[in-house]
Parts: sequence; structure tokens; C-alpha cells
Amino acid sequence: MFYAERMAMEAVRDGERAGHDLALWLADGVSARMFYAGRRWTVSDMPTVLLRDGRAHGAHTPADAAIGWRFQATDPSGDSIVFDVYADAGHWHVHRTYA
Repeated sequence: MFYAERMAMEAVRDGERAGHDLALWLADGVSARMFYAGRRWTVSDMPTVLLRDGRAHGAHTPADAAIGWRFQATDPSGDSIVFDVYADAGHWHVHRTYA
């Protein structure tokens, strides 16, 4: 693993916003995989919708109430992290991580 990737992973594990680009793919309107911090991640649990009022709710929530997702994702090496991702001005970003 390159030094920059290791530093990015340490930032991800520490719950920091590492400033990396995020690409998020949806399947049937639900987050399924992403590219973040130089790694490919596969969503490995049932995503939870994050609502405009800050509450979390199940995956079947009206789309106009949802602003983001909370999900566990796993990279090819087996590292798993929980991510809170939000859409803002047409772009997704990682708001918080939980190791």
C-alpha cells in the first residue's frame, strides 16, 4: 500500500473528512458501491436513509425526505467501515465514518 493511501485510510478510520473525491453508485435507488480515499468499497449491509431532520430511517423512505445514507462498506482487503454520506449541490461527500 502506498503511503498516501495508508494516510487516507488512517483519516477514514479516525472519522475525519479526508477531502477525497467520492463516487457513489446506486442500485434500485439504494447505495451499493463507492470509490473513496483511493479505494473501491462495496456496501456490505442494508443502508439506512438519513433524513433532513438528522434522524436515521429504514431504506424505504420517501425520496424527498432523504438527504443521505449510512452504511457499512468493505474494501477488497476486507477492511469494513461505517460511512455517513450526504448529497450537497449535486455531489456526494463523506460526512462521518465509524471504524
